[in-house]
Amino acid sequence: MKDTDIKRLLYTHLLCIFSIILSIFIPSFFLENFSILETHLTWLCICSVFVTAVNLVLYLVVKPNASSKRSSLSYKVTRFLKCCIYFLMSCFFFHVIFVLYGAPLIELVLETFLFAVILSTFTTVPCLCLLGPNIKAWLRVFSRNGVTSIWENSLQITTISSFIGTWLGAFPIPLDWERPWQVWPISCTLGATFGYVAGLVISPLWIYWNRKQLTYKNN
Repeated sequence: MKDTDIKRLLYTHLLCIFSIILSIFIPSFFLENFSILETHLTWLCICSVFVTAVNLVLYLVVKPNASSKRSSLSYKVTRFLKCCIYFLMSCFFFHVIFVLYGAPLIELVLETFLFAVILSTFTTVPCLCLLGPNIKAWLRVFSRNGVTSIWENSLQITTISSFIGTWLGAFPIPLDWERPWQVWPISCTLGATFGYVAGLVISPLWIYWNRKQLTYKNN
């Protein structure tokens, strides 16, 4: 494992973090009274767009899984459409999971769905960029000892940390503190965001710290 690969991973993660920071500050120049709490749904949409766009650009530039196979235009279009379908399926899947775990079934439907969108952005979009619409590859990466690169190692960490952040973000909701950020699903989305950012920071550091012990099948 080369240190240059870890540095490249770190730089891409810093750009992903920067995209979240931009989603907080840039809209405030164009939208009146914009803030994460006051206009939370608007921020969710903007943050999702920013993070997705940065992930796509980084994938096209870095190309961690570059391959010369099946590079025809029809294949690329089909792959893109499949990725869009997988993303929508992920959003609806998370939406159903949230409802099963206690989110309002009829009320606050838009809030719940946009929460599903932002969580899909933090978890499904990086999987689609790195692995494509390949369920077998997803199962391999998230199985024990199934990763084949530092990028897949990082994907594991950021995805799991996003889920953990979401879970921790749900704890303040039933408490009677009467804080504005306790309204569904603000604390959960903030937890998912902090979890995603934590994963982006932790994964390169963890990989660098354990670089001598990590071995991959394709190395």
